[in-house]
Amino acid sequence: MRGWIPPALCLAAALAVLLPTTCTRRSQDLHCGACRALVDELEWEIAQVDPRKTIQMGSFRINPDGSQSVVEVPYARSEAHLTELLERVCEKMKEYGEKVDPSTHRKSYVRVISHDGTKMDLSGVKIDGDVASSLKFACESIAEEYEDELIEFLSHEADNVKDRLCSKRTDLCDHALHIPHDEL
Repeated sequence: MRGWIPPALCLAAALAVLLPTTCTRRSQDLHCGACRALVDELEWEIAQVDPRKTIQMGSFRINPDGSQSVVEVPYARSEAHLTELLERVCEKMKEYGEKVDPSTHRKSYVRVISHDGTKMDLSGVKIDGDVASSLKFACESIAEEYEDELIEFLSHEADNVKDRLCSKRTDLCDHALHIPHDEL
């Protein structure tokens, strides 16, 4: 019997090797999905603001020559508006569900309630409180940790903010550069 390994020990060793990668991938999928959903929601909120709405920025003090250093900037992409959005945007994660790709077993997160009330295809989408709370927690962590980057990218109209922020700047989606861009 020398050299014989009990099957239970083999199973335990296999699980010890596979479990960390499964948990890591689940966490990576969650954080990537939360980042992408966060950017989608912020971009949608920005688009809802009247482009003619402005906010005054600068100093309200009178300069020695009698002038003021006040400028008007578009409100939608102002730091004040973006900061306000970041404080409440993660509440929108309750409107998302989890979808598992049958071939790769990777998880993605999709909106289950449309912004405009149109019917959505929810086949294969898991909708439950645990998914929503996990996504909300991940969203809040990302919004807090990357607040400056989010404001930097969104204060100017930029292309591919999701890829630039979630993949290149933060590496939250470094595994998922192939994720399709879905429009809300």
